[in-house]
Amino acid sequence: MAVELKVPPLGESITEAVVGKWNKKKGDAVSADEPLVVLETDKVTIDVPAPAAGAIATIAFNEGDKVRVGDVLGTIEAGAGATATAPQTPAPAPVAAAPVAAAPSTASSAAADVRMTPTARKIVEENKLDVAQLKGSGTGGRITKEDALGQLNRPAEAPAQRAPAPAPAPSGPRPRADREERVKMTPLRRRVAERLVQAQSTAAILTTFNEVDMGAVMDLRKQHQEKFLARHGVKLGFMSFFIRAAVEALKAFPQVNAEIDGDDVVFKHYYDIGVAVSGSRGLVVPVVRDADTLSMAELEKKVGDYGTRARSDKLTLAELQGGTFTITNGGIFGSMLSTPIINPPQTGILGMHNIVERPVARNGQVVIRPIMYLALSYDHRLIDGREAVQFLVRVKDCIEDPTRLLLEI
Repeated sequence: MAVELKVPPLGESITEAVVGKWNKKKGDAVSADEPLVVLETDKVTIDVPAPAAGAIATIAFNEGDKVRVGDVLGTIEAGAGATATAPQTPAPAPVAAAPVAAAPSTASSAAADVRMTPTARKIVEENKLDVAQLKGSGTGGRITKEDALGQLNRPAEAPAQRAPAPAPAPSGPRPRADREERVKMTPLRRRVAERLVQAQSTAAILTTFNEVDMGAVMDLRKQHQEKFLARHGVKLGFMSFFIRAAVEALKAFPQVNAEIDGDDVVFKHYYDIGVAVSGSRGLVVPVVRDADTLSMAELEKKVGDYGTRARSDKLTLAELQGGTFTITNGGIFGSMLSTPIINPPQTGILGMHNIVERPVARNGQVVIRPIMYLALSYDHRLIDGREAVQFLVRVKDCIEDPTRLLLEI
């Protein structure tokens, strides 16, 4: 019995996708719920599982084809095993080439016309030496045994190799096919590009910077890491501190947690924090819902789970939607400083960067401290520079004195 493999519902407002990759080919055996094909949308990638065990009977769409919700991607012959492949005809055994008769040597006939000693003649004929290259040192120019042996033992001269002439530099645009490769932009990358352009063209984006001393957080992690891991089953990282610090700053400056809707400003009294993570097909921003209600351990588990599932394209569309504020960490890739772009319709995004030991002044002394540069990009239509700077200072204070997070001060 043939069972149809259909394009499932893809989420609100998403009606089409692109076939990214088939994990099986026609005739292959499959088990029930085994991922068969990857569909790429402009927001998320989806694995379509096999509706039944059997063998793939037909494939209706190839990789790169556009499909719509409800389209039949192919069929599975339920209960069947993998179809047998056609027997391959063994390649014929190679036929040995008939030996080619060696061309008769002209050494003997040439040597007969040249004066040489009997011993030298024997050496010339047996080794097929070129008599034209021999110079006789005997009486009357006769070729001696020593002359023949000298020619025999002389290493062959390698022909002089001319260095290839350097290719002339292009005088104009290169031909399109010259060392170029053209590939289709994935729907996810295309959507990211559209949203970034939208953010740049619709919002008045400005970025303010500050630096934060990470020493207190690093000492706290070092002191309690083993007990934290033993109790909660997850390591204490930096992201949970920054999420909690961002929530405290958002409570103090609610316009950074708001959005502009026409002529209205929508203030949000909940804190759904988007955390940018790197997936297999690009950057995605899953959302930590109600981050203000979660413990440090719960935040670490949630962010770790999102990162793992992003790399294997297991995030759901619902997990990528919404969000009131975003945090991105370019430091994991070594970034020292950046100007992150707002994720519309949000009005702010916090950028973390790498931690570097730098000389700083403390109480009149120059000391070496672990410093991170922070960046806040914000929509200047709603947020003034004063509020943006104070927001970032609030984050800085919470990180440099983590007890503020506990006391909420």
